[in-house]
Amino acid sequence: MPKHAQQRMKALARLRDEVELWRDLDGRAVSVQELLDLSVAEDDDSLLDSFAQETQELRTKLKGLEFRLALSGDYDQRDAIVALHAGAGGVESQDWVRMLMRMYLRWAERRGFGGDVLDVSPGEEGGIKSAVVQVAGSYAYGYLRAERGVHRMVRLSPFDADHARHTSFALVEVLPEAEEGADITVNTDDLKIDVYRAGGHGGQSVQKNSTAVRITHLPTGIKVTCQNERSQYQNKEIAMRILTARLMEREMNLRAQEMDRLKGEHISAEWGHQIRSYVLHPYRMVKDHRTDFETSDADGVLDGNIDDFIDSYLSSTVGQPRDRAAGPA
Repeated sequence: MPKHAQQRMKALARLRDEVELWRDLDGRAVSVQELLDLSVAEDDDSLLDSFAQETQELRTKLKGLEFRLALSGDYDQRDAIVALHAGAGGVESQDWVRMLMRMYLRWAERRGFGGDVLDVSPGEEGGIKSAVVQVAGSYAYGYLRAERGVHRMVRLSPFDADHARHTSFALVEVLPEAEEGADITVNTDDLKIDVYRAGGHGGQSVQKNSTAVRITHLPTGIKVTCQNERSQYQNKEIAMRILTARLMEREMNLRAQEMDRLKGEHISAEWGHQIRSYVLHPYRMVKDHRTDFETSDADGVLDGNIDDFIDSYLSSTVGQPRDRAAGPA
């Protein structure tokens, strides 16, 4: 069965399950109401505790289903591709990217999602200049789109002999996994493919053969590289997956920009403002600047405990127009 047909079958199954959840909730609510009316009519209060328990369960279930409304976008149910980029600041920002990559991999592990590092560009002195991670799981993109934007870290630098306080920035992009042929059609004539030796810190880990791949989409100028795998074929396959995701992101951004133009709204710069600050000195606090949600458990957050931040942001967007995908196209 073709991939796009499989995708449609999954979508139909997901919609069927969604309808059944609401029908079940409606049926339980009707049953409770009928029994309550009967108890009132017969002046029988023996089932009050049962009614209270069932009502609370229904409220909890309804709250969960209402939250799912925040995950009703066209691509929310898909896997996610997370791209991390170090800002200005050299090794400090590159180490911050390393910490963020671990945070998202730990988050994926906590939820039972798959987390694979597709590509890493290491820094010269340490840390990571940029990285691409795939997170595979139900609604992975829907959840992780809450993480798009600039993340700010304040701490005593482990790389500074004076242990001075440093501020570092990193950009987090989140893209929905794209299906080539279904979402995006890529013309091979529009691609320039270069192969080269994979980089690294030297020694035995440096590849002797040209296995790294760089793909340039000529009409848009989008460039994607992959050097993680030892096989040129595997690197090319991964690079194409990232490229199709970036092309779909570009289409999403163009549509959003056109809507903004028609509505006369201001289109912000690509990097935008910081969405979250992680302060490790002189106090410990992580705060989301969009929702004002904060916690003093900075260590837990950096270990992947970011669900409260994701939930608070997504809850705040229910009923709001969907924003564009973040990050440079």
